[in-house]
Amino acid sequence: MALALDQVGVAFGGFRALTEVSLAVAPGQIVGLIGPNGAGKTTCVNVLTGFQRPTSGKVRLDGRDVSALSAHRLRRAGVARTFQAGRLFGGLDVLDNLACTGVGLGLRRSEAEHQASALLQWMGISALESRPAAGLPYTDERRVAIARALMGNPAYLLLDEPAAGMSEAEAADLAALIRRIAADRGTGCLLIEHNVGLVLTVCSDVVVLDGGRVIERGDRRAILGSSAVREAYLGVHAEAA
Repeated sequence: MALALDQVGVAFGGFRALTEVSLAVAPGQIVGLIGPNGAGKTTCVNVLTGFQRPTSGKVRLDGRDVSALSAHRLRRAGVARTFQAGRLFGGLDVLDNLACTGVGLGLRRSEAEHQASALLQWMGISALESRPAAGLPYTDERRVAIARALMGNPAYLLLDEPAAGMSEAEAADLAALIRRIAADRGTGCLLIEHNVGLVLTVCSDVVVLDGGRVIERGDRRAILGSSAVREAYLGVHAEAA
């Protein structure tokens, strides 16, 4: 039982965005995906969620090859994501943002609204229900985007830069929320972040990309002790400088 990339490559013309990348997220597990700018992190997310077809290798969902499934079909199969930009429906209030997702997943309107309200309550942001999405503060927008992704109780949730622009205290609150999603809901979470401290705090396993390749994987100790990771982030001459 896992959402996985199996030796996945992605090429855009002569440019290889990913080369033989493998990673897996099990239900209830929090896995981190880090790397410098341009490492291929968002491409991995796009492949896992059906927004980008792999050029080689396979995407597997609980053992089944889903490489050819569209984003819509993968979402219905239990793979949800957030985006670097919140992408909320600005003309709707918060409750309707979630309810629209529920209807798109096949729920009746009344069922979607009930689930949406319950999710907002569970996340502690029920006071936002009737607020216009377009006027939300940045941090609330991110939390609503996560709530919307949890509609339909997906088995896997991919979070693309959820802490971008957050203060240290806000990032700590986000870390607590991600832990609750994994522990209380049994959702497998893939956290893609530039905030390496956040990733190392909440993730049991971390995969490091550079130049579209996996250069390291392991727990907090392995990542902190890796010379390959230091070189990817700081440059090979950083220590000498």
